[in-house]
Amino acid sequence: MPANPGKTETVLRGVSASQGIAHGPVLRHIQGDIEVPSHTVEPTERAREVERFEQALLVTRRQLQELMTQVQNVSADEARIFDAHLLVIEDPALIGETIREFEAGGLNIAACFNRVAQRYIKAFANIDDEYLRERAGDIRDVTQRVLQNLLGRQIRTLGEQAGGRVVVANDITPSAAAGLERSGILGFATDAGSKTSHAVIVARSLKVPAVVGLGDFTGRVRDGDSVLVDGYEGVVILNPEAATLRRYGAIRARHEGFEERLREANERPSVTLDGVPMTLRANIEKAADAGAVREYRADGVGLFRSEFLYLGGPGLPTEEEQFAAYSHVARELAPAPVVIRTLDLGGDKPIAGGAHLFPREENPFLGARAIRFCLEHVDIFKTQLRAILRASAAGNVHVMYPMISGADELARANRCLDECKRELRAAGIPFDEALKVGSMIEVPSAAMTADILAETCDFFSIGTNDLIQYTLAIDRLNNRVAHLYEPAHPAVLRLLKRVITEAHARKLPVCVCGEMGGDPLYVPLLFGLGVDEISMAPSLIPAARFTVQAMRLADARALAGRALDMTSPKEIHALCEAFHRERTGCARGGA
Repeated sequence: MPANPGKTETVLRGVSASQGIAHGPVLRHIQGDIEVPSHTVEPTERAREVERFEQALLVTRRQLQELMTQVQNVSADEARIFDAHLLVIEDPALIGETIREFEAGGLNIAACFNRVAQRYIKAFANIDDEYLRERAGDIRDVTQRVLQNLLGRQIRTLGEQAGGRVVVANDITPSAAAGLERSGILGFATDAGSKTSHAVIVARSLKVPAVVGLGDFTGRVRDGDSVLVDGYEGVVILNPEAATLRRYGAIRARHEGFEERLREANERPSVTLDGVPMTLRANIEKAADAGAVREYRADGVGLFRSEFLYLGGPGLPTEEEQFAAYSHVARELAPAPVVIRTLDLGGDKPIAGGAHLFPREENPFLGARAIRFCLEHVDIFKTQLRAILRASAAGNVHVMYPMISGADELARANRCLDECKRELRAAGIPFDEALKVGSMIEVPSAAMTADILAETCDFFSIGTNDLIQYTLAIDRLNNRVAHLYEPAHPAVLRLLKRVITEAHARKLPVCVCGEMGGDPLYVPLLFGLGVDEISMAPSLIPAARFTVQAMRLADARALAGRALDMTSPKEIHALCEAFHRERTGCARGGA
C-alpha cells in the first residue's frame, strides 16, 4: 500500500553530503539571480549613486555579521564561513572595478556591480578544484545580497519557512543555510552542490541529512510531496511506499547503533588486535580546524593546506598573517606534529589581487603550479618559508613541498629554506634548527626516483589524489573518464610499494594524505603495504580507528601481498572490501 496514494515511488541518486535519514513533506525552494535594471545615471546624480553603493555594502556587512552570530550559537568554526563573505564585500578589486566601470560608462551602479561580480563568479566556476569551484556560490550569495540591498528588495529567510519539512532546492546559499539552525528543518536535497559547499558544511554542523547533485530534482517535486533523504548513501526517494519507510526505519536504527560504536572506538587507542599502534593524523585547511583535530583525537596534523590563506583576500597574505595562522595551530596541538604544505596553487586557482601571477594555461594541472610556481616567485615562497620557520618555535612544525618531480626541484626548494634560516638567524629570530623537511610524492617521476629524493629530505607524504590522476592519465573531474579513476589499480599499488620500500631503506617515514587514506576500505591495505601514518579529514578518523582496532597488522600485510599479485583493480577492490567486512561487520565504514 503506497504511503502516498496515487503517487509513484521514484528513487534518485546524488552525492551524500551530510549523513542521516530524514522523511517528511517537501518545501520547494527556487533561488535565481536577481533581475537587475540597467539605465544611465545623470552626471549630477553620480556622487549620490556611489554613496548608495557604499551604504549597501555597509548594510550587507551588518547582515553578514548577524548571520555569523546565529551560526556561532551552533558552531564557532562553521561561523567562520562568513569571514570569506565579509572579505568579498571588502575586496578592493571587486569594489574598484565596479567604481571604474560606473565612472567610465555611466550605467547605474547596480548594473555595473552585477557585471563585475558575474566575471568573478565565472572565473571561480571554471576552476578544476572542487573546493574552490564551490566558492563561486559564496561570491554569488554575497553579491545577490548586495544587489537586494541596492534595489531595496526584501530578503526572505528560508529558516522562517522550513520547519518540519525537507527543503528541496536548486541550491542553498550559505546565508540561507545559516538561518536553518532554529527552523526545525528535517533535511535537504539540492539539484546542484558538492560535499565541499559551505551550505553543506553548515548542514553537517547542524547534523541535518543532506544529498546534493541531484540534477533537475526541483522540477519533479511539488510542495507537500513526501520525500525521504538518505544522507548515508546519497539517495533520495520521492513519495516512498510504506514498505520503503519500514525498511529505512530499520536502516536508521542500525546506523545510529553503528555511530555509537564509532564514538566508543574513537575513545580508545589506534592499536591493532596484535598490539601494533597505528598513527592517524588530520588534514586541515585553516587555523580554526585545530579544534576538530583535538575533538577527533588525531595524532597531530599530517597536512595543513596553506593555500587557503591566499584565497578570497584582497591580496597575498603577509608573513605576519601566515605566522599567526601557523603558530596558532602549532601551539594548540603541541607537542603533536603539524605538517605544513607550502603553497599549492596553479593557473586554475585565481588569487584575488594576484591574478596577474597566474596567466591562463591550456592545462594548468601540468603547468606552473605548486612548487613550480614557488620557484618562479621566490619572494612569495620565501615569505611563506619564513613564516613557517618562525612558527616552528611555537610547536612541532614540519614543512613539505608539493608536486616535487625530481631532485633538482627539491634542492632548489631547500636552498630557499636555507636562505630563510640565515636571514632569521641574522635577525635574532628563533626557529627550530632541526625543522623536518618532507617531499610530497604526487607524480610518477617522484615515485620512480624516491631513492634519490630520500637522500635530501626527512619524510615522504604521498598525495594519492594526484598520484592516481597522473599515473592513470585521468582527470577525475571529467565525467567522461572519472569512472576510470581507480585507487586499487595495480600500477598505483606498485608505485606506493616502491616509495615505501625506498623510504624505509633510508629510515624515512611515509604518510598517505590523499582521499584513499580516508576510506576505511583501504586503511588495512595501506598499513599492510608499510605506510607509517595516514592523514585524513578529522571527521573520518573514528571509522579509520575502528577499522584499525578490528584488524591484525599481520593479516593486513598478507592482504597487501595478495593485492600486489593481482592484475585487476576490481579484484583488488573486492579483496579489500571482503577483508574490511569480515573484520568490522560493515562495508566502507557504514552500518
